[in-house]
Amino acid sequence: MADRKPIESWLTDMDGVLIHEGVPIPGADAFLKKLRESGRPFLVLTNNSIYTARDLHARLRRMGLDVPVENIWTSALATAQFLDDQRPGGTAYVIGEAGLTTALHDIGYILTDHDPDFVILGETRTYSFEALTKAVRLINNGARFIATNPDNVGPSIEGDLPATGSVAALITAATGKKPYFVGKPNPLMMRAGLNAIGAHSETSAMIGDRMDTDVLAGLEAGMRTFLVLSGVTQPKNVDRYPFRPSQVVDSIADLVDLV
Repeated sequence: MADRKPIESWLTDMDGVLIHEGVPIPGADAFLKKLRESGRPFLVLTNNSIYTARDLHARLRRMGLDVPVENIWTSALATAQFLDDQRPGGTAYVIGEAGLTTALHDIGYILTDHDPDFVILGETRTYSFEALTKAVRLINNGARFIATNPDNVGPSIEGDLPATGSVAALITAATGKKPYFVGKPNPLMMRAGLNAIGAHSETSAMIGDRMDTDVLAGLEAGMRTFLVLSGVTQPKNVDRYPFRPSQVVDSIADLVDLV
């Protein structure tokens, strides 16, 4: 990696890297502060589509972490941008929360259950059988199936929760149609984020706590990758993957001096 160009832009996952179960990880505040002071482009990414960027800005600020709204990139925003590029002014039946519906409204999409162009599945804590049944019928009738992210489980204080990937599998079993996942590890989300901040993959780095999403997405997008051991992936599991991060560190605190 000696011939790699200096890192000029940073992308970092949120859960497991900056925060854990609603508490800042030591070093996160110092890392973000140094990024802001350096003036280098950066984004905080999350596959969670529940919250808007403004919601996440407020939540992080209450934890003592200052991340400007424009530096937050969610799978909901990436999904909306993808749809705006693919089929501007389209229609969609949406299962999800405000983070997703707001992003779709902002690009001019009409949300409807009458012959929509797309069925879009996002994260929610209130999946209903009625909504899932409607999604299955619409997909069977020709609606295209999109999901914000492929994560099978999500974190909570009480333990893992079924997430978008698990519910998407249910719909796939009922329809025979697999969704197009926009969020990590799809490098589309990373490249769209890089474009949003005017960054180039050759001089950018991705920090994440998961080999199967963060590191894989960063790798496929052509970025340098840092795996932190403060989240999902444990040291004993790193070598089980057929790919490796550029560097493995204990936590975000170990990367402050690289900014």
